[in-house]
Amino acid sequence: MPSVRIYQKKEVRLDRLSVRQAQMFKIGNVGLASVKNRLAATQGPNDGAAKPLSRYYAIRKTKMGKGSRDLMLTGDMLRNFMVRTVSENKAKASNSTRKDRVKAWITNKIEPWAVFSPKNRLVVQQTAQQVLNEIAPRLAIERSLGGKQV
Repeated sequence: MPSVRIYQKKEVRLDRLSVRQAQMFKIGNVGLASVKNRLAATQGPNDGAAKPLSRYYAIRKTKMGKGSRDLMLTGDMLRNFMVRTVSENKAKASNSTRKDRVKAWITNKIEPWAVFSPKNRLVVQQTAQQVLNEIAPRLAIERSLGGKQV
């Protein structure tokens, strides 16, 4: 199954997506938005409170006017975390720059953040169910015709 890169030279290219890939892009964006909302609410991977900041980092962040573990000191890492590649059955989100990928990896070792919590899974499942309900008539026609009809 071929996958399509969404971003090419800092530009979103959705015109090259098939119908199924566009639907996976929609599901991926809903999942990504729910993860970012969880992080903005300073919740951990189990929808509980996030781990507290280290003492010196908390002092430094408080002096800058920001106080909690929301991954938004500069905002670059989360701003750069987007759905990058889409296939018919998978949407992959990642950071584009090496600096942000390393930063995300280190932060993920402290506390997993780029994961779906139970509430995030529920939101993605509901969205996927809506998408399947939208395309159910077309899937029945495709099956009766003997395969994919793009």
